[in-house]
Amino acid sequence: MKIKTQAARQTLKEAGSWRVILLHGDDGGLIRERAREAVQTILDDLDDPFRLARLEAEEQDRLEEEALALSLTGGRRAVWLRGVQDGALGQLKSLLEHQSDTLVVLEGPGLGSRSKLRQFAEKHRQVASIGCYPEEGRNLARTVSDILAEDDIRLDRDGMAWLLGHLGHDRTLVRSEVEKLRLYGEPGSTLTVDDVQACVGDSGQASLDDAVYAALAGNRLEADRAFERAMGDGASPVAFARVTLSVLERFQRAFFLVQEGQSRQEAMAALKPPVFFRHKDAFLAGMRRWSQVALSQAAEATQELELACKQSGAPDDLFCRRHLVRLCHPRSFDRE
Repeated sequence: MKIKTQAARQTLKEAGSWRVILLHGDDGGLIRERAREAVQTILDDLDDPFRLARLEAEEQDRLEEEALALSLTGGRRAVWLRGVQDGALGQLKSLLEHQSDTLVVLEGPGLGSRSKLRQFAEKHRQVASIGCYPEEGRNLARTVSDILAEDDIRLDRDGMAWLLGHLGHDRTLVRSEVEKLRLYGEPGSTLTVDDVQACVGDSGQASLDDAVYAALAGNRLEADRAFERAMGDGASPVAFARVTLSVLERFQRAFFLVQEGQSRQEAMAALKPPVFFRHKDAFLAGMRRWSQVALSQAAEATQELELACKQSGAPDDLFCRRHLVRLCHPRSFDRE
């Protein structure tokens, strides 16, 4: 049965009422986290070899055997298969024809919409098929708030806005950064944007910020170095496009304030969330180099870049490097 996004949380809490949970989508970190959550609904100890069978992709031919095996120590068993492929469809159909209280959790990050296994799962009443895609906006803010609430920690409005603009889109990376805030804050505290910047400033996503600001300021060498750091930390080409667009939008807002009579310094200081102190010099340098027309053209080109990066087989890394070079030269957009 295909589970809608808004029903995913509740479905996972009730994972034990399903025969099979299939997790698919683009966010590998979220898939892994939800798989663990599903298994934990019936098992307290994930190291119990008698009640939990962990299988890798190359072992999927053991799926039916493990799913129908009896528990030797009592209690429900679970089978957790990572990297499931369409080749497991026959075994899945067969095990569903037999009575068993074993919970089967399948991680299928590579299953596209045409996958026969996924199509079968989305129609079968005993199978919950849950899409796991990068969270954004309110959904991401809710996830961050829920994690921090476990320690009675909150973020103020500006802190949350800055964090959402700098987090990656893989759930594992998101949780890693938010865990830093949990360690930094104290129960009952409310963290500010300064607190968040102090904790998250060295993430791969922040390196993308460094790359974009350096490029807009005309510092090609620093832009290249920051981009390489970001890629090395696991940042994606799509994330680069989104960070670039976010920064360009901040420049456009600052230009609007300048048109209303504010100085560049005043316009930068008025932005919410505030410009990170490490980027202030680059921000002012960028405002001196860029025109509103060039910024608008750069924003359109960046949107096209994101679409190009999502095309199957596209040399997205090359596209991003080329775009970074263009950002170092505003006139390349003025001519569009």
